[in-house]
Amino acid sequence: MAATNNNSSPVRRRISQIFARIREPVSGAPLLGWLLGALVAVILEQLIGLSLARMLGMSRIPALFGIVIVLQKPSLIPSVILYDLLIYVLPTYIIAWLSTAFANWSAAKLLNFNKWVAVLVHIVLIYAVLHIWCDVSDYRLLVVRLILVAIIITASLNVINGYMGEFSCSHPGFIALGAYMASVLTVGLFVDDNFYGPALLPTNLGHFLFPVILILGGVVAALGSIIVAVPSFKTRGDYLAIISLAFMFMVKSLFENLEFVGGARGLGGQPDWATLPVVFSWTILSIWIINNFVRSTFGKSLNAVRDDEIAANAMTVNTRRTKMTAFLFGAFWAGVAGGLFAHVIRYVNPSTFGIQMLAEVLAMVYFGGLNSIQGSIVGAFSINLLSEALRPLEIYKWLIIPLLLILVMIYRPTGLISFTEFDFMNMIQPKRKTKEEVEYAAAAD
Repeated sequence: MAATNNNSSPVRRRISQIFARIREPVSGAPLLGWLLGALVAVILEQLIGLSLARMLGMSRIPALFGIVIVLQKPSLIPSVILYDLLIYVLPTYIIAWLSTAFANWSAAKLLNFNKWVAVLVHIVLIYAVLHIWCDVSDYRLLVVRLILVAIIITASLNVINGYMGEFSCSHPGFIALGAYMASVLTVGLFVDDNFYGPALLPTNLGHFLFPVILILGGVVAALGSIIVAVPSFKTRGDYLAIISLAFMFMVKSLFENLEFVGGARGLGGQPDWATLPVVFSWTILSIWIINNFVRSTFGKSLNAVRDDEIAANAMTVNTRRTKMTAFLFGAFWAGVAGGLFAHVIRYVNPSTFGIQMLAEVLAMVYFGGLNSIQGSIVGAFSINLLSEALRPLEIYKWLIIPLLLILVMIYRPTGLISFTEFDFMNMIQPKRKTKEEVEYAAAAD
């Protein structure tokens, strides 16, 4: 056994040295440099992606980095790896490396000019990368919009389950309330529909009122959360989980028996207003507001309730108000996400908001990490992308994903990125200046 360890140590050391050499040229690249690299990569895919894919034996551009193609035809594994290297990895790496001095200088100039302008520039670049990447196929566009909606849902549930430390199973109910409220308003008011009849208001007006409709959906979900929030004053843990689970079934049963919203048949015909710019804007807004909420003084009260409710109450923390506010706040954003979800899918059905959605939402929260907005983003992105990529495996997909979650829970019980503050302002800071960057700045000035 000792001999095995001795033999494996040089191998591990060699691998670490290789990765260190790979990282070294881009160690000084700021986020701006990586975004510029990603932008060049997606533009390159637009220009030569189809030709390269066909040269490598693929009939089309890989939709999700080639994972689906690999599962369908394992013989194309080398082609997919080469495609990803030539289109995504190498261009991003090379541009991030070559633009290190320029990106650091630009980031410093932007922050010195106005920090919000610097943030806006980075957000615009992120959107540009997503927009160009999604322009290849409608399937990519659908997947990205669903991932963005999932980020809102995951972050909102993390407020309750992560920051406040409760175990709530009621989120599918909140999502359903927002989805149905927004759908009834848009279809009933702005669409000529067989179920609701002629539109009552001009369709063009609906584009401007859509944000208000989403907010109303969030308000209805927040009001519904009172049914769960009030029992949380005297119960928590398993008992609150049962109460919140009962609420989810209550909402599902309600919509199954309400003919006004289509009953068990569901409700369709939602206008296509949840476009990529709309969903992206709401996602950025939700991340900013939720992050400010959990980092505020009130957010610290949530942590106090999570760590020790009795001690928090003794230290003058109003635990009832804290719980009520957390449930109202989390449910509001779940309702907004539900409205967006309904208009991305353009159909809602009570069966959608059941046990499977609950399992997926909880998986995203606990896989990404508790008490972390970054973890919510990573969890929503990872689980949704993995779920779509493994779709060709059909039922085996639901064996692989739970197994992955079990491994994460064993080795990382609190998730991949847990108990960390999301500080975007720190992420966009320039890296330490090198000699080349100083010379570039001097030449630019």
